[in-house]
Amino acid sequence: MDRMSEDRETQDRASGGGTDSAPLGAELPEYAERVLDVADLIPPGRVMTYGDVAEWLGDGGPRQVGRVMALYGSAVPWWRVVRADGALLPGHELRALDHYREEGTPLREASRAAAGHVPRLDMRQARWDGATGPTGGAGGTGAVGGGGGTHGPDGGEEAHI
Repeated sequence: MDRMSEDRETQDRASGGGTDSAPLGAELPEYAERVLDVADLIPPGRVMTYGDVAEWLGDGGPRQVGRVMALYGSAVPWWRVVRADGALLPGHELRALDHYREEGTPLREASRAAAGHVPRLDMRQARWDGATGPTGGAGGTGAVGGGGGTHGPDGGEEAHI
């Protein structure tokens, strides 16, 4: 196991993991390491959907990425990997909202009919394509997985759930 895997595994156990818990002493799976590497690349104030991460990697799908984030995501900026509809992660809305406000992530105010009046992410402005910097200029890397996201900050398709 490399040093990064050990650090993430230690941090994950110390923070209670995601919504599930990984087996103690288990080596971080290679796919999980790749997903977490992508989550680490997402700039503050930007997000990628579960499907975007899978597409970037050229492997798996939104459910596999979601599972990795649930098991190991607390070791990375988990609030930056989101649902395509912009809804905040159930059970973690307030923690995520604190992060989004601190980072200046674009939000859409909730309608009066929305449960708890919790805002949603403004996916058209917040979505990161994996290649541009936080202000839209060039500067990101495409080194993870050899893929590159095809969804730009304008939102692109939001069919990944």
